[in-house]
Amino acid sequence: MFQPTSLEKKKISWKHVIGSTLAYWYTLFLGWTTKIYWFKSEEALKFEKEGQNYIFGVWHNQQLFLLYPYRGQKICALISLSDDGEYIARCLPHFGMKAVRGSTTRGGARALIKLKNIAEAGYHPMLTPDGPRGPIYKVQHGILFLALKTGLPIIPVGTALSHKIKVGSWDKMRVPLPFGKTALTYGKAVYVRSDEEMEAAASELEKQLNWATDQSERFINKKPFDPLKP
Repeated sequence: MFQPTSLEKKKISWKHVIGSTLAYWYTLFLGWTTKIYWFKSEEALKFEKEGQNYIFGVWHNQQLFLLYPYRGQKICALISLSDDGEYIARCLPHFGMKAVRGSTTRGGARALIKLKNIAEAGYHPMLTPDGPRGPIYKVQHGILFLALKTGLPIIPVGTALSHKIKVGSWDKMRVPLPFGKTALTYGKAVYVRSDEEMEAAASELEKQLNWATDQSERFINKKPFDPLKP
């Protein structure tokens, strides 16, 4: 059974308890008032039908409106050990998901081992390939290493929101607003079969994530996605 490590056990903080509770209800409100469009690839639909496991990859600034669409789908997300990450980690169980705390800069190796173990238990790992600190829209090797060690394909997911605000963080985080529309588009699965394939896989995953995001942006906002102008 999945158990939190000492890195994941934090002293109870009322700001996190209250903040995560508010975030949970706001996420529900978003889900109730947002029209969701799915554009899944035939490949991904085949995986779902056959019960094959896979890893989800999504750009860091697109993660805030994923909890509601993926609720109850046995997902385990890699969440940073930052103070902000604590709010997200506390929300996940409300949507039937699990959190593994860590990143490429803190607790990364241990977190990837735990993700591997929980993937073997049937959960879909979900990672942000350019997190936790960027550069924006550039794939880091953490998700590729997990794919190599598990043998699982990576399903790139690109999203777009009609109603949002962008904050001044390194990733230009998109904060969803209610009464809008969102699209989730799946790109072509990316496999990592050897260490020698890492760089090629990183390039392909970046390409697929940008393509999927572009498709979602064109559908929702009627304009192309430009990763050079975040």
